[in-house]
Amino acid sequence: MEHRDTGLVLNPKFDGDGLLTAIAVDAASGEPLMVAHMNADALRLTIESGEATFWSRSRARLWKKGETSGNVLRVVEARIDCDQDALWLRCIPAGPACHTGAASCFFRRIEGDRLVPVS
Repeated sequence: MEHRDTGLVLNPKFDGDGLLTAIAVDAASGEPLMVAHMNADALRLTIESGEATFWSRSRARLWKKGETSGNVLRVVEARIDCDQDALWLRCIPAGPACHTGAASCFFRRIEGDRLVPVS
């Protein structure tokens, strides 16, 4: 059996809650879009469909990004880190990635003890 850290077999290391952290970035610009979590079913559905599906911790259910808004994330490449406990998803967004309507969930910069909008 290949070693998880160096081999070429997909063998995700889910945390105690059965989740992986997934970082979605814009495939064209590389800008971060959002961070979410995936369980085994979400990862399988994302790979099969090519559209990002996550595990919603607040809803306690699978959640396809854009299922109600239409702002799906089409995954063009999925990478997993060396110990297979985090994912990097290069995506083409069909609209704003953030539930606030911002293009990215990372629309504020920390400056000291306050937040400043990023343009």
